[in-house]
Amino acid sequence: MKHPLPGKEAQLSMSPTPVDYKRFETSLPVDHRKGAVLILLYPKEGQAFFPLIKRPEYPGVHSGQIAFPGGKMEEEDESEVDTALREAWEEVGVRPEQVNIIGKMSDLFIPASNFLVSPIVGFSEQIPDFVPEKSEVARIIQAAVSTLYEPGFRKQKVLEFSQSFRLDTPYFEVDKEMVWGATAMILGELLQILENGKN
Repeated sequence: MKHPLPGKEAQLSMSPTPVDYKRFETSLPVDHRKGAVLILLYPKEGQAFFPLIKRPEYPGVHSGQIAFPGGKMEEEDESEVDTALREAWEEVGVRPEQVNIIGKMSDLFIPASNFLVSPIVGFSEQIPDFVPEKSEVARIIQAAVSTLYEPGFRKQKVLEFSQSFRLDTPYFEVDKEMVWGATAMILGELLQILENGKN
């Protein structure tokens, strides 16, 4: 987690095209909301794993998508770390005291929902006893970091939202689910950070 972080360059490696460059503008909408997600690393089967969640189907821009545990910053949250820990506790049952914070990755703006998301990286020395919050989490996916480096798990497809709007979308296939958009972009930076740490 040494600075400078890979940031935009790594995020773009997993960005749909055409790229929405509003994500990277220095001046964000004045009414944007702040949020945070938790990337929780933990040991399992001799490897590093992390949890992803599948959102339930609902009338909204992120319906049914794969995401990290996380959400909107509330007034009682003193920092993005507090938000990430609180949301992970509420959504998947990870106790805050289980989490050792490593640091914060680059913020990413999500134009579709007007959120500026701060990815927080932490680790647990034990496999958490995950419990999905039924109204917010359709399923929990335990993903191995190592699989994200394998070419067979990085794929590309065109998503057609209307006759005039298509996105050529890189994604990770994790447990037969499509991990794309902001979540894939955040993972792109995480993988680059891990690669840099090896050098």
